[in-house]
Formats: sequence, C-alpha cells, structure tokens
Amino acid sequence: MEALKDNVNEPTQHARRHPASWVATLYFAEGLPFYAVNLMALTFYQRMGISNAVNTLVISLLGWLWTLKPLWSPLLEMSRTKKFFVVLCQFLGGLSLVLLALCLPLEGYFRYSIAIFFLIAFCSSTHDIAADGLYIASLSPREQAAYAGWQGGFYNVARVFSLGGLIFLAGALQERFLRAHVTMPMIRAWMAIFAGLGALLVALSVYHARMLPSGGDARHAGSLSAMAETFRDVIVSFFRKRSIVLLLVFIFLYRAGEGQVAKIGPLFLQADRLKGGLGLTMQQFGTIYGTFGSASYILGSVCGGYFTSWLGLKRALLPLICVLNLPMLAYFYLSVALPTNPALITAAMSVEMFGYGFGFVGVILLMMQEIAPGRYQTAHYAFANSLMNLGLIVPGAVSGFIQMRIGYRSFFIWALISAIPSLLMARFIPIRGGAEAPAPEPVAHIPVAT
Repeated sequence: MEALKDNVNEPTQHARRHPASWVATLYFAEGLPFYAVNLMALTFYQRMGISNAVNTLVISLLGWLWTLKPLWSPLLEMSRTKKFFVVLCQFLGGLSLVLLALCLPLEGYFRYSIAIFFLIAFCSSTHDIAADGLYIASLSPREQAAYAGWQGGFYNVARVFSLGGLIFLAGALQERFLRAHVTMPMIRAWMAIFAGLGALLVALSVYHARMLPSGGDARHAGSLSAMAETFRDVIVSFFRKRSIVLLLVFIFLYRAGEGQVAKIGPLFLQADRLKGGLGLTMQQFGTIYGTFGSASYILGSVCGGYFTSWLGLKRALLPLICVLNLPMLAYFYLSVALPTNPALITAAMSVEMFGYGFGFVGVILLMMQEIAPGRYQTAHYAFANSLMNLGLIVPGAVSGFIQMRIGYRSFFIWALISAIPSLLMARFIPIRGGAEAPAPEPVAHIPVAT
C-alpha cells in the first residue's frame, strides 16, 4: 500500500499521458462496484432466498449513497489530489469485495454482507466524485466533449461485463460445482465471482496509480475552522453561479421522459402478449436488450461525444435532446405492431438504445462545462450529478402507476410528451460556448496549503 501511495502522490515527470490511456479504464472501474451493489447483489440475495420485499429495500437504501454524495464531496476539495482518492477508493473497494467473498459461508452472512456492501457503495460513490473531478480538471472542454461518449460507453461495458459475463459465469460455476459434488455450490460460485471482481478492481487501482493525471495540485486544510469555511464556501459559491436555478431545473427535467421508459421498457418487452407486452423469454430479453441494446448504447455514447465536440454544446444541445427522446417511438411502434420477428424487435431496440446513449451526453457535458467550472469543480459537479439522478428516480417511481392506468401504448406517447419541457427550455439555457474554460469564479480567501 505504501508503494501505491508513493505512486499516487509522486509528481509526474513524464509527458502528459493521452486520455485514451486512462479514460476508458477509469470509467470501467467506476461502473464495476456500482453494478455489483445495485444489480449483482439483487440477483445474489434472490438466489439465496431473501424475500423481494427485504431485497429491494436493502438495495434501495444502499443506492441512496450515490444520491447523498454531495454531503461529503466538499471534503475531497480539502486534502490530497483527485488521483489519490480515485486510487484509494478502487483499492479499498476491491479489498471489500474480497472480504465479502470470505464472509458468504458464515452463518450470519446476510448482516455481514450488507455492512460490506455499504462500504463498497460508499467507496464507489466517493470514487465517482473524484473520478469526475479528475476528468474535468485534466481535459480541455473540447477533450471533455470528445471523450464524454467514452465515459458512458465504458461505464456500460462494466454493466455488460457484470450482468452478462459475471452472472452468467456464476451460474456456470454453480452447475460445475454441483456435478463435482462440491459443498455449498452456489455459495462457492458467488465467492469466486466476488473475489475475482475484487482482484480486478485492485489491479485497476495499481494501473491507475501509474497512469492517471493528478487532477490538480494536492491540498491540505490547515485547521477545523479552515475546513468549515471551505465547506461553507463550496455551497455558497455553487448557488452564486450564473443562472444556476435555471440550469438545475433543466438538468432535473432533461431525463423526464427517458427516466420513465428506462423502468417500463424492460417490463414491456417481457410482459405477456395478452397484457400488451411482447412476451420475450429471459434468453431473448438478455440477447436483445442486454447485448445488442447495450452495444448500441455504447456506440451512441461515443458518437454523441464526437458530435458535440464537432458542433459545440450550444448548437448541439437541441439535437441531443431530440435524439434522446424521439427513438421512444420505437417502443410505441412495438406496442402497436406487437411483432414476433426477433430481428425486427432487435432493430427497434437498437435504435432506441443508440438514441439514449447519444442524447445522454448532453446533460453530462452541460454539468461539466456550465456548472462544474470554478474553484470547487469536483464538489459542484457532484451536486449537479445528484440532482440529475433525482431526475431519473422521481419519474421512474411514478412510471408504473401511470402505465397501469393508461396501458403500454399510451404510456410511450406520454413519455414522449414528458420530454417537451426540456425541449422548450433548451432554447433559453445560457451556454457560454464550452470552447474554452471560463475564468475561475471569485472565492473567499481560505487558508489552504499545497
């Protein structure tokens, strides 16, 4: 760990590393613990016989750590570098996953595993803050736009790796252990999965200790009063930003339609045809939505990043919102035609997921280039990011009620209508170009030693 710490804090003596050498791996590492907690844990507890009520409650409570991360994001502005926190969180998250694997055979594994998942979630949400801050601080606005697609793309590579790869592997290992008459085959299979995932995260932390830029100068708050003053200034300076209320409302509404479809779409694909769904089997759903859909999302993210880099955020914002929402018509078509041809369903879903990835780039760059810039860019981006997540949680929470009242077909039209407010607001959002970083905003004089 000391060697790792030395590498993290050592000033670089080499030429600036190309972003391609670390952006992809950074966001792949960011996605691994997130999906381990929010999706793999859900599957694991279900297989262990935990009731759906307890299972969903526990995972939902753990998920709040990503929403509440602005509460401690200012603390990351007070000490060390962003690179230090990225590497530390990856290392501790990896060790926690190994510890999780070791606790599974124990009689009280449920309470132990919840505690460890809490630690993994905290490391993951803290890692998100530091990683996004490092990305913003290390790249120019043009580079941020160009590589924004790689962010979402490789974050979702982690999703495919976790859900498509690791869960499939867990099932294969369980069958193999059963044939070999190994005791507790399911437990042994999940132990191997979590331990292997932890080892991968530790390996990525070692790689990033060498490859990541620092993300800014190291800081150290000299006293408790200085820390308190910094914390206060982080919050006050955020709400003093120009047009901040308008920007925050827009960010909240940006995913109003897509946030509803993200919850109902998968249910529609698997729902019985007598109830208006497509009746896909689990194998068909995994292939169409999990494989082709995820690949289309990744491609859309990369294309959206380069499109915005070429056109500039100000001119690209309205097209991005249109591309994000108009492909919902693919769902409407499927709900009307109810096709049985898998190739046709795959094509429609690929178009929808491509648009989702393409358009999602807009809100990410808006937060990076219009809200984050300034002295406390890491904390301020975390504030905006949490509001964006809330803009996904709230529509998703009411989507099921709406769908049950009006049916699938009308629901997808309703979701498209829900995107109109963000389309209208896009014309009035003040964007200062994004071609060059704005000057740092004035801040109070705070004793921070470097």
